[in-house]
Amino acid sequence: MIDLTNKRKTYRLLSFTRSEVYTANPANIEHMLVTNFSNYGKGWYHHSVLEDLLGDGIFTVDGEKWRHQRKSASYQFSTKLLREFSSSVFKSSAVKLAGIVSEAAISNNIIELQDLFMKSTLDSVFKVILGVELDTMRGTYREGTQFSIAFDEASAAIMYRYVNFLWKVQRFLNIGSEAVLKKSLRVIDDFVYKVITSKIEQSQKPQDNSLGLKGDILSRFLELNETNPKYLKDIILSFIIAGKDTSAITLSWFIYQLCKHPHVQEKIAKEIREATKVEDSLTIDELAAKVTEESMEKMQYLHAALTETIRLHPALPVESKYCFSDDTLPDGYSVKKGDLVSFQPYVMGRMKFLWGEDAEQFRPERWLDENGNFMKESSFKFTAFQAGPRICIGKDFAYRQMKIYSAVLLGSHGFKLADQNKLAKYKIMLTLQIDGGLHVYAFQRNK
Repeated sequence: MIDLTNKRKTYRLLSFTRSEVYTANPANIEHMLVTNFSNYGKGWYHHSVLEDLLGDGIFTVDGEKWRHQRKSASYQFSTKLLREFSSSVFKSSAVKLAGIVSEAAISNNIIELQDLFMKSTLDSVFKVILGVELDTMRGTYREGTQFSIAFDEASAAIMYRYVNFLWKVQRFLNIGSEAVLKKSLRVIDDFVYKVITSKIEQSQKPQDNSLGLKGDILSRFLELNETNPKYLKDIILSFIIAGKDTSAITLSWFIYQLCKHPHVQEKIAKEIREATKVEDSLTIDELAAKVTEESMEKMQYLHAALTETIRLHPALPVESKYCFSDDTLPDGYSVKKGDLVSFQPYVMGRMKFLWGEDAEQFRPERWLDENGNFMKESSFKFTAFQAGPRICIGKDFAYRQMKIYSAVLLGSHGFKLADQNKLAKYKIMLTLQIDGGLHVYAFQRNK
């Protein structure tokens, strides 16, 4: 895709089942996501592929269903209650993870950090969304571990549908990846419906007002009288897939890049310790307590390094829209009704015409002005969070989670790759994980 895009910014690929247009032209992307927004949506194709896992959630629907969920979700993500509750949950999960890292550092054992990130972010996202403690990091909650495994298996099987034009036949015969998906979906549905039913029952009981409002998203939806279990399940699974894998994958590639660029790692660690005014004798819990909204605002270089990671390693490498009627893009390229029109954050992050000759290099400084303050880029150029009406409502939520994890981990530990010469490769799923995981050594900074 990079080679093709280097030759032409917009092109068409044909297969037995569909015609797909790819573009890296920011003007075309603005046209799709803003100017002619109503002509580009999920459509029947994406809905048919994703429906078994995500149902009629926000990532699979258009029109009034999408607008209703978007409005409700946007309100929830903008509340002070969710911001404070999520920050508390993220700190607690980050401290647990740092404790495991510390044990490995003391014994000089190799850590598989991507798996820990996956489990830890699932734990924290589940707590924020459902108010449930999974504790998959320690493996003490068997049902939670089963859910996590089933969720990963289902994500992989859904991704395979995009390249396997026989998936409907396999689903009918219940064979191959579709058989795995069916089994995984049963585990996922049973678990989520059980939690929802329990929450609905709790919400219908007289509450002690002295306990205050509950901060988790499911409780907030129930406060708005959203009590349809199917609707709640669909939107909840959409939030989980958006919040679990994306943050964990970004943090994994972030640590990988910091191991490859130790001077960046040291600069970030110094910034964290200065922003939090941390002392060498402080415990991990005391460090976490100093990671506040105010101290994170001072971590401009950390924010830039995380954004640079997302530019080069976006968790979602490609985003496709369904064209509802014939159209002409701003660069003159014609698209037909039924075409999939796609842009690729992964490819665009490596385009020299967008980012300069050093486009493929990891350089956080490109995001900072001369005073060291973070500079935003056009969301039609930096497309990882989309733009326009469908811009990611969890963007600030994700950055808060990643900055808290980074501050707690890098403020207390340093990292180096177990194999300094090994280059990471991608595991192809709905999201771009590091194939085989991220194996590192950790060392304590405060000793």
